Amino acid sequence: MKHQSRERLMGIADVREDMQEHALTREERLQRWAELLDQTPDQRLNTLFETEFQPISTRDSMRREGSPLEVAFEDVLLRKQGLKDDSYGEAKRFFELSDLEMHQLVCSCHTGETVRSGTVAECVRAVAEPAPSPWSMFLNAFFIFRRS
Repeated sequence: MKHQSRERLMGIADVREDMQEHALTREERLQRWAELLDQTPDQRLNTLFETEFQPISTRDSMRREGSPLEVAFEDVLLRKQGLKDDSYGEAKRFFELSDLEMHQLVCSCHTGETVRSGTVAECVRAVAEPAPSPWSMFLNAFFIFRRS
């Protein structure tokens, strides 16, 4: 195959700039992670030990082979999007998660030493859904009360 310059290719082919990958949104990154976890829903994954009791510096560097975080890091697309490793702190940064959300997803407190991949996928999807505003929660409560 002969190397051609971009300019030359544009003269003989329809080269489109919009074909380049776009940056995924937070929700898209989380949905991708959930899809990866759902590929083997019964696989047992290792959790991280008591994340909430670790000092921040220790917590951010926590990682474990065979964890849900490793599943995300093994994905080429997520790495291309900027996921640098499979540590707690990096996943928190990349997926834009709080410590509470990370705790719900990867801590041993909830499921013990291991967790089903499908279970983590469900939790990731729940985190990905935008939280309802206080106003919409009020309106829902108001209309439910009025119907009773």
